[in-house]
Amino acid sequence: MEEVQCYNKGCTQKFKPSENTASSCRFHPGDPVFHDAYKSWSCCGKKTTDFTEFLNIKGCKVDFHSDVKPVVSESEKEKTEIKSVTNQINNKPIYVPMERPPEDMPLVPLKFTIGKSLQQQLDQLSVNGENTVDAVSNVDDGAIPIGTSCKNAACQTTYNGPKSNEEICLYHDGVPIFHEGMKYWSCCQRRTTDFDAFLEQKGCQSGKHLWIKPKSSENSQEDKSKTCRYDWHQTSGNVVVTIYSKVPIPSLSTIRANPVKLHAFVTFGATEKKEFEINVPLFGIIDVENSIVNYLSTKVEISFKKAEPVAWKQLTLKTNV
Repeated sequence: MEEVQCYNKGCTQKFKPSENTASSCRFHPGDPVFHDAYKSWSCCGKKTTDFTEFLNIKGCKVDFHSDVKPVVSESEKEKTEIKSVTNQINNKPIYVPMERPPEDMPLVPLKFTIGKSLQQQLDQLSVNGENTVDAVSNVDDGAIPIGTSCKNAACQTTYNGPKSNEEICLYHDGVPIFHEGMKYWSCCQRRTTDFDAFLEQKGCQSGKHLWIKPKSSENSQEDKSKTCRYDWHQTSGNVVVTIYSKVPIPSLSTIRANPVKLHAFVTFGATEKKEFEINVPLFGIIDVENSIVNYLSTKVEISFKKAEPVAWKQLTLKTNV
């Protein structure tokens, strides 16, 4: 006959039913008690703080072995489940927010990389000279240098001689809008999330090319700074600020930050230098040392490493004035 397991508390033996007698099993008829680090059985008074010693406490009653599994009541199951959940909650680490550093800490220049495509453009500009458009803007006799880009928004045509004036210019007469990750022109409402696709959108208006911008009565520095836009998004560990600036010039740009503040000054443009500047307090705290700037052909990406794993509600911290 095969041996079966005894389920009396405190007995771990197997037995043959044919040999089971009233003196075969030594066990505990009571229940285990755990209180104030002590472990004991309700049926006998021996206590210990060591769990192994508790398991080795000999039973206080002798009787038949039993192959009947003890029935666990629903209330006991609920207590066990509640205790398990409580332990999980108690063992979960408590997140304590970092103390926000002062905004007047020194601003540190961030490490940066230059994309291959942008580097090629910069090298080409260096070979051909940097002041092509400046020369165009200073032309008084109406002559237009070959290679001058059309100034109408979204038109990518360059001047190749008098015949270029006969071409139809497709352009946008509205303004670029960047909202919640979407990029589009106010004049035609065609939307996209990809900046390169946005730049390639054909104009919704037709007319003549504009090779030289008319002189404006506005301050020249203000005119240089009014065309740039920026956006931001985040992941679990990073916040990425994107400044949409075609052909940014790293040597004439500075991106600096401290743990709670960003100051970015970007010079960009292949034919006409423009400038963009932003100086804002950040919503969260960043790890300056592990943050980096990527200069690409159509934009500048500032990738901030979060100093703590929390979601940012917005990019900048709104301060009460």
